[in-house]
Amino acid sequence: MTSTPTHDDAGRPGPSPVPSGPGLSLRQVRFASAAVFATFVLNGFNFANWAARLPAVRDQLELRPNEMGVLLLLGAIGSLAALPLSGLVVQRLGARRTILTFAVVNVVGLLVAATGVALGTTWLVAAALVLFGIGTGVWDAAMNLEGAAVEQALHKAVMPRFHAGFSLGTLAGAGVGALAAWLHAPVVAHLAVALTLSLVGVVVSSRWFLPEGTHSETPSSADGAPRRSVFAAWLEPRTLLIGLVVLAAALTEGAANDWVSLAVVDGFGTSNAVGALGFAVFVTAMTGMRFLGTSLLDRWGRIAVLRLSAGLALVGLLVFGLSPWMWLALVGVLAWGAGAALGFPVGMSAASDDPLRAAPRVAVVATIGYSAFLAGPPLLGFLAEHVGYREALLVITIPVVIGLFVLRAAEPLPTAAGARPQD
Repeated sequence: MTSTPTHDDAGRPGPSPVPSGPGLSLRQVRFASAAVFATFVLNGFNFANWAARLPAVRDQLELRPNEMGVLLLLGAIGSLAALPLSGLVVQRLGARRTILTFAVVNVVGLLVAATGVALGTTWLVAAALVLFGIGTGVWDAAMNLEGAAVEQALHKAVMPRFHAGFSLGTLAGAGVGALAAWLHAPVVAHLAVALTLSLVGVVVSSRWFLPEGTHSETPSSADGAPRRSVFAAWLEPRTLLIGLVVLAAALTEGAANDWVSLAVVDGFGTSNAVGALGFAVFVTAMTGMRFLGTSLLDRWGRIAVLRLSAGLALVGLLVFGLSPWMWLALVGVLAWGAGAALGFPVGMSAASDDPLRAAPRVAVVATIGYSAFLAGPPLLGFLAEHVGYREALLVITIPVVIGLFVLRAAEPLPTAAGARPQD
């Protein structure tokens, strides 16, 4: 499929009355958009159902904190090992078959892990979490590519809306997990029901994806150049700089997920309930900003929105880390959450600007981003032992500032969905 956006008098691409591409209608693309949104929701739903039952996992396996940390790290290792190859997988299988295949890997990994918990077999849980990590990482990269295909078809930057779906999925999954824990449901029974329903949802949603081929490199490019290696994107300065922007955003989000509730409790000597409120403020701000993201991008363009996001994150982190009053610190968390919302989805859009090169570039950017998301927060935990949680979180301002200096790398290419001149 090729996109041929209309242009206004100022030369800015605008939405076409009917999406371009062989046999595509506006209705078909809208159904595809809803299907991709559902896929993001279900990805977050699976993760949160497992995360919500981690206290039960710890208790049944009788693990110490350091042992629990090592166990969880194995899932991260699985994702990070698989992500660099995700572009090649998508090129070989196509986005739809990749999502279906690795959603199954994701679900099987979690169900085997839950079985290992029921049996009290830690090594089985560990091996299954590696499998879960592989499924999660490749599924994530492929659904971002499918989201980019919808952007190209709509000529509109809708990736933030898809990532808002992931946030909604985590909220729904956490709710289901909390209910299962309250009912004292066995982990394996809870996950068997929740994940089976989720997998059915992925299968049904995938039927409405756009036709395959949108993000596949042809044997030769449009100018007749030979096909490049899928790993060539690792040598592209623009792609690596976009990865640096995403790294800052991912670290900003991941650190909050792991530490903001503890930082509120320890930093202000308050209750666990207030710490949970701090985390809820962050997630709510991030989800809301992601729903607003498409409108902001349409109005102001990619670079201005990334500057706003980095500025909000920077101010929010400084206020949270330095404020002597808890109410003001929570205002900082609000700004922090809003600032962390758009860097990752906008970076994915930037990596997908050229549909023919999208798969390997998204793989590179996702690998860099998830490396920060998964590995950064544990490192902050070591620092927090010496200086405190709030003070340790101030370190994140350094990559945020660095990201501000390289934002221009994300400037839209002529083939970008909803491209417009940047300030």
